[in-house]
Amino acid sequence: MRWLLAALLLSAAGERPAVDVHLDQADIVAGRVGARALLDHGQRLFDARFNPLDGQGRPGTTGHGVPRSPTQPPFSRVSGPDANSCSGCHFQPRSGGAGDFAVNVFTLGQEADPVLDTLDAARTNERNTPPMMGAGLIELLAREMTGELIAAREAARAEARSTGAAARRLLRAKGVSFGAVTVQPDGRVDPREIEGVDWDLVVRPFHQKGAVASLRDFTNTALNQHHGIQTSERAGPGVDLDGDGVKDELTVGDVTALVFFQAALDTPGRMLPRDPDRRAAAARGESQFEAIGCAQCHLPALVLDDARFVEPGPYNPRGNLRRDGATPLASIDLAREGIGPRPERLPDGRVVVRAFTDLKRHDLNDEELRHFANERVAQGTLAGVLQSGSFTEVPKGRPRTQFLTRRLWDAGNTDPYGHRGDLTTLTEAIHFHGGEARASRDAFFAQPEVDQAAVVEFLRSLQILPAGATELTMTEAAREVR
Repeated sequence: MRWLLAALLLSAAGERPAVDVHLDQADIVAGRVGARALLDHGQRLFDARFNPLDGQGRPGTTGHGVPRSPTQPPFSRVSGPDANSCSGCHFQPRSGGAGDFAVNVFTLGQEADPVLDTLDAARTNERNTPPMMGAGLIELLAREMTGELIAAREAARAEARSTGAAARRLLRAKGVSFGAVTVQPDGRVDPREIEGVDWDLVVRPFHQKGAVASLRDFTNTALNQHHGIQTSERAGPGVDLDGDGVKDELTVGDVTALVFFQAALDTPGRMLPRDPDRRAAAARGESQFEAIGCAQCHLPALVLDDARFVEPGPYNPRGNLRRDGATPLASIDLAREGIGPRPERLPDGRVVVRAFTDLKRHDLNDEELRHFANERVAQGTLAGVLQSGSFTEVPKGRPRTQFLTRRLWDAGNTDPYGHRGDLTTLTEAIHFHGGEARASRDAFFAQPEVDQAAVVEFLRSLQILPAGATELTMTEAAREVR
């Protein structure tokens, strides 16, 4: 029926939806849609400029999908819908990348009814658009790290149940410390020593606050919030949730294609300077970056055990396709398929992800430096807290002054910087690193200027490479030839 509809639309003169072909999830799972066709469809959806014939807009609902007052504007820069396409904000240096300050979003503004007409920080948090390149590898790292953290908690739970005494376990995943967890004999979790992750120990690598666990949740939410497109899995099949006269605006299969496209976006790499002096400075800067302590949080590499990106993922919240034992799975091997260049593989089949992050939240504020303490609205309560009696104390929202360690593997061509995108140079971004990063920040500025420049030159070499690149390292001269 969906293919017939597409044929009829193509044969009619006049206005058309931006998306005139939709995918069936069953065809994807059965392998009737090849990887290349799936990624192509995902890119078409990512670049599509939606219009009302697609169901763009949400006249009857807020960005959280609940009913709202009538006569709301079709577009709202603060509360949304605020964009026609995904690539309208993710465009730098090309589709799938970062966004300029001009396309900042206003987190939590989508909940307002009536829509917000103010940028007051007491009502909404202004955020810059992060790049999506390498996102599939990042989600897979988060899945594996989550598994390690939960295993530690469950080991403590089993010990507490067995001994009748509280049991404590250190929380480490891929070498990153997330504090410790203590479980009482009655199964309740004492969260006071958990650091940099939600109390349910699910590593959420998306949103600058670390609020979203999966590309699928990110995609379903963003489609509704920013475009007013309600997916079948979020709204329900055959349901016109927002009252715009269009049902099933994107299918489950469409969302899978969008997720796989984002997951398979190319891995950022190194763009070596043409000038030999700058190239030598970048090499020296890499050593300095580690020597002054930046690599303690911006870990140069994390190792992924399995590069197969399987959908649906294991940590999708309600409102998304979930892994329940009955839902058929679809997968793509990010080490062998997808958009090049692909990540580095070890002889044992594992994959090296050189993202320069620890996927942990940190507080970069102190009494003197408070640039990253401008948000006043807490983004959600800590996940898992609705389970009555799960914790030994009343849960709180995510700390307003903490943000995920920024991935630096694309820092060279995804400026501006900072969660608000209001820092235009790498030196500015380093300057405002206080709090947990203060020692490294001070060590950077204690260096001679030539060594500071070397660190910046190294960071500038970390880039999203030109479309069609096949290797993770290339030179500026090779780029010019292309």
